[in-house]
Amino acid sequence: MENPLLLFPQLNISASKDKPYYKVMKSAIKEEPHKASKPGAKQKRNRLSLLLQKPEFHERDHLSKPGNLTKAASVSPEEAVKWGESFDKLLSEKAGLDAFTKFLKTEFSEENIEFWIACEDYKKSKSTHELLPKAKTIFETFIQKDAPKEVNLDFHTKEVTSQNIGQPLPTTFDAAQNTVYRLMEQDSYPRFLRSDPYLNLVKGRNPARPTLRRRSRSFTVNDFQGVRPDFTVW
Repeated sequence: MENPLLLFPQLNISASKDKPYYKVMKSAIKEEPHKASKPGAKQKRNRLSLLLQKPEFHERDHLSKPGNLTKAASVSPEEAVKWGESFDKLLSEKAGLDAFTKFLKTEFSEENIEFWIACEDYKKSKSTHELLPKAKTIFETFIQKDAPKEVNLDFHTKEVTSQNIGQPLPTTFDAAQNTVYRLMEQDSYPRFLRSDPYLNLVKGRNPARPTLRRRSRSFTVNDFQGVRPDFTVW
């Protein structure tokens, strides 16, 4: 009988460590634990899935949806009804101003209320030294051509406002502010009063997504009487 070591030389455990085969195996043994220590794609997906399931991950997105414009604020129906008395009444209350601002964001016209708020802050400046930087910021943000949040002003109002920026006064933006105020009062404010979030506040309930129901019907033998099978579909 032939020596088994001659038939299967790979079983020769006494082979020299200088052989190439031993070097390859030794290198593979060292690399294997290193590869195992790296997180696989499946582990990364699991971690991402757990992150997406956390409530705080979706909290900001949840409040920005149209159905949750006023959900974060505790507003009584009586207070919400007062918002419908006048546009000035709505803006004079913080909760009303916040609700209206969120509503304008759903219509992508929040620059109007942001400009109005900036003008209100501008008029509260205590010294002429504060007026110049604020006036420049308001002009560059809301009024000048291609401003990032340019409001809709007629040519005359925009021209007069632009001429007064060099020497601003507390009344510099009054004409522009009144124009934007009337625009919101006549256009956006009526739509806000007809919106579902506001009507739900008046009724004293939070906005809720309607539940979809599927009608089910049991067929009887009478339903199939007089019906002939169509064999052409086979």
